[in-house]
Amino acid sequence: MSRQIQFILVGTGGISSAYVQAAANVEGIGISGVVSRSGRLPEGLPAGTPVFPSITDAHCPAHAVLLATPNGTHLELAQQAAARGLHVLTEKVLETTPERATRTIDACEAAGVVLGVSFQRRMSPDNATLKHLLESGALGKPYAASMDVRFHRDMAYYGSGAYRGGWAIDGGGPFIQQAAHNADLLCWWFGLPAEVASLLHRHARDIEAYDHGTALLQYPCGLQVSFTASTLCKPGFPTRFELHTEKGSLLIENDRFTGWDIDGLDNPADLGFEVHDGAASATVSDTAGHEAILADFADALRHGRQPAIPAASARLATDLVHAIYRHNLNPQYQTPFKA
Repeated sequence: MSRQIQFILVGTGGISSAYVQAAANVEGIGISGVVSRSGRLPEGLPAGTPVFPSITDAHCPAHAVLLATPNGTHLELAQQAAARGLHVLTEKVLETTPERATRTIDACEAAGVVLGVSFQRRMSPDNATLKHLLESGALGKPYAASMDVRFHRDMAYYGSGAYRGGWAIDGGGPFIQQAAHNADLLCWWFGLPAEVASLLHRHARDIEAYDHGTALLQYPCGLQVSFTASTLCKPGFPTRFELHTEKGSLLIENDRFTGWDIDGLDNPADLGFEVHDGAASATVSDTAGHEAILADFADALRHGRQPAIPAASARLATDLVHAIYRHNLNPQYQTPFKA
């Protein structure tokens, strides 16, 4: 049996239950303690699991921390973990701004600890297949694409946490929250765009930031991508990515190939991997992606390698979102952050 990797779970909000379930399903992983300001123990953990008020005070056997906390808390928590020599796996996004992302990476590098980010949609087989096809040139020159994240979140969702929909902790609206995984996929597949233009607007949600936005991304290769992120689209729709290339067109819905017309290639869809779509609810109903992230991170620690989603790659999603903010054409919803 592989060496047991013990995590301290930091945070007991909604996403923590997904990590508890995922950890229970992965051999060689355990949760040895919990950090919770409320003192609450997440459902699914044994009653005797110790609960601590902070990472600094968490005295239990552990190799790493698992940060299941809001976006804008990751820097300080990673610094605390790094100071104790604990590796860090954080919930997406790495941080709310490029500057805070850099400081998070620097703290972990200085301490010699591994830093990974839970962008679990990269673990979906079809997304990985698309990455391979793009890198191999099998699809020919990419021409145009669209990424649509048209979710629904009502005011009960935003009211469940004072930070939700705000700049300081959430980091803004749906681009950095609901569509963060999709921003990460675009960066993973294509890198950062050369030019960006965007429009953000707050239509109906009583929040500080925007609730709907669209960006146009121009890449050095000529590829143009339209990227929409929203929490207004009732009842909520699966994420949808269309790509048009020299060899044909393809469609990915909720991380699966559902449309395929590529010259000389059969549809390589893998139907055995489920991913929570998040369209209508933030509650994670399937933890396959989280299990893959945890298993990979634990294996990286055992073998002294970088995880599948290292921080340097994951931080590009924050860079992309802030490029969208910086080039927003609606000044009423400009981010207060320095991009």
